[in-house]
Amino acid sequence: MVKRVAMLSVHTCPLAMLGGKETGGMNVYVRELSTALDRRGIAVDVFTRAQEPGTPVVHGVLGERSRVIHVPAGPEHPYSKHKVYGHLPEFVEGVRARAVRENLHYDIIHSHYWLSGVAAQQLQDVWGGTPIVQMFHTLGEMKNRVAQTDAEREPPLRIRSERDIVQFADRLIAATPIERADLETLYGADPAKIDIVPPGVNLGLFHPIPRAEARRRIGVPPDHRVILFVGRIQPLKGIDCLIRAMALVQKRYPEFKNNVCISIIGGDPHTTSGDEQREMQRLHALKESLGVGDLVTFLGAKDQNTLVNYYSAAQMVVMPSFYESFGMVAVEAMACGTPVIASDVGGLAYTVEDGFNGYLVPQKDYRALAEKIILLLKYDRLRNHLGEQARHWAERFSWQTIAEQMLDVYARTLNRHEEKSRSA
Repeated sequence: MVKRVAMLSVHTCPLAMLGGKETGGMNVYVRELSTALDRRGIAVDVFTRAQEPGTPVVHGVLGERSRVIHVPAGPEHPYSKHKVYGHLPEFVEGVRARAVRENLHYDIIHSHYWLSGVAAQQLQDVWGGTPIVQMFHTLGEMKNRVAQTDAEREPPLRIRSERDIVQFADRLIAATPIERADLETLYGADPAKIDIVPPGVNLGLFHPIPRAEARRRIGVPPDHRVILFVGRIQPLKGIDCLIRAMALVQKRYPEFKNNVCISIIGGDPHTTSGDEQREMQRLHALKESLGVGDLVTFLGAKDQNTLVNYYSAAQMVVMPSFYESFGMVAVEAMACGTPVIASDVGGLAYTVEDGFNGYLVPQKDYRALAEKIILLLKYDRLRNHLGEQARHWAERFSWQTIAEQMLDVYARTLNRHEEKSRSA
C-alpha cells in the first residue's frame, strides 16, 4: 500500500507564479495532484530546487501531511534549467539527507520533467530500488520538430536523458493517447509500461462567473469583447499567429476595432530575461507593423485566483501553439464555460473536440484562425452553446478523478516491484 510519495520537480517550484519562463502547467499539475493525494491520506513531499534566498526550506501548504521542500542546488535564484543539470548531485544529496534526518521511507518516486527523471534514478540507487513513475510534460524530440531556430532546439543531453529515463523508469505517464504514441515511436518506450492519466482541473476554482461580474473585477468595459491568450511568451506558443489573425479580422470587420481586444497573460512585460525579452520585442514590433497595436495588451503573469475572472470575462481563449503535450489552459477555460480555439497539434487535438467545445485549426494558419475568431465574435448563440458544452466536458477532469487514477498506477507499480523483489 502506498503511504508516502517523493514528488520531484527539480527546476521549478509548484508554488511559483504562473506565466514565467519556467512556470506553467507542470507547476499546477504538481501542486494540485499533491493536494488531491493528500486528501486521500497520502503523504507527499515535493522536492524542488531553492531559488529565492530567505524562502523557508519547508512549506506545509499542500495539505495536512504534504509539503514543499526547497533543496539547495546551485545559485539560489532563477537559473537556466539546462545549467541545473550540473547541480543534480547536490539536489539528490539534499533529498537523501532530508530523508535520513527525518527517518522517511518513500514507496514511490514520482518525477516530473527530464531533470527530475535523472535525479530519480540516482535516488532509486540510494534508496535500494524505490520504483519510479515518470511524467515528462513535454518531450525534447517534439519540441525540436517544431523549433524554428537553433536557439529553440533542445540540447542533445536532454534527448539522451529522456531516452534513458524511458528505459529505466518503472512506469511512464502520458497525458493523452497522442503522447503515448510519441513515447513509443520517438523513444522506443515499451507500451506495456505506459499509463494514460490526463492532467486535471480545479473545479472548485475554475467555474463560470457571470460575465458582467468577471469584467467588473478585471476592469473591462461591459460592451468590450475579449479574446484571451494564457501561456508563456515563447515562439513555440504561436502568439504571432494570433496577432496576424487579429489583423485580418480587423481588415474584414473594421467595426471590431472599437470593442474587441486581445489580452495576453503570461511572462512579464518588463522582463530582463534574454529570450523572453527578444520575443516580447518581436511581438510588439509585429502588432505595430500590422496596425493592431491598440487591440493587443500584454498583462504579465496572473495568479490562478485572478485567471478565473479573465476566463469568464472572455468570449474565447485562443491557443495557437506549435506543440502542447496536453493544454491545461484549455481545460481551465472550458471549466469556466469559455470555448477554445486551438492549433490541431499534440494534446490540444485531444483536449479540444472540434465543433463541440471549441475549434481546431491547422498550426501556423492565421487565416483559418481568423475565420474561427470571426465566427465566435459574430454569433453569440453558437459561442454560448460551445461554452456550455465545454463546461460539462471539463467536469470529467476533476482532480479527485485524476488522483484516483494515479493512485491506481502507484498501487500497480508498487505491487510489481514487490513481486520482482520476492522473485529475486
